[in-house]
Amino acid sequence: MKRLILMAFVLISEVALAQTEGYKVGDVVKDFSLKNVNNKNVSLADYKDAKGYIVVFTCNTCPVAKAYQARVAALNTTYAAKGYPVVAINPNDAGAVPDESFEKMQALAFEKKFSFPYLSDPDHVVTKQFGANRTPHVFVLNKTSKGNVVEYIGAIDNDPEEANSTKIDYVKNAVNELSVGKKPAIASTKAVGCNIKWKKG
Repeated sequence: MKRLILMAFVLISEVALAQTEGYKVGDVVKDFSLKNVNNKNVSLADYKDAKGYIVVFTCNTCPVAKAYQARVAALNTTYAAKGYPVVAINPNDAGAVPDESFEKMQALAFEKKFSFPYLSDPDHVVTKQFGANRTPHVFVLNKTSKGNVVEYIGAIDNDPEEANSTKIDYVKNAVNELSVGKKPAIASTKAVGCNIKWKKG
């Protein structure tokens, strides 16, 4: 697993590098509506009492995304009750990777007992709006009078192999700071993981 994770860090394709446009810290996010694994569409507006959101672009097959599955679930367990639920989105093209199909997403969500929505973005519309290019790639949003503002973009932490003695929990820290009215001290980091698998043509 560690070797696979390391390989995923260094595999950067020209296609992935091209997908760099998207939201920046301070931008207001446009709402979206994507199909959840329960076959019902989910949008940010559905969360009437939310104070913000932890939007995670993740997938079924990437070794790095797999290594973070439990940590993503833990983020939702901790922060959904505090007004910052996890909203997970699979950006990968199932035509390129059959194990990223909607049916496989449903099976994974059932197996892992996901307590958060796991949404499919088959045409990469929302993925491109956000500018995500990795799995996992996280965007922490804060609900304001202007709309849902991006306050943090990047990695979940700096410890994908859970062996870093100087671990920094970027997402946890960002949400904790936002919850007490502060801006995240670290607002941007480099997302590490597998390249998103884009549709060809």
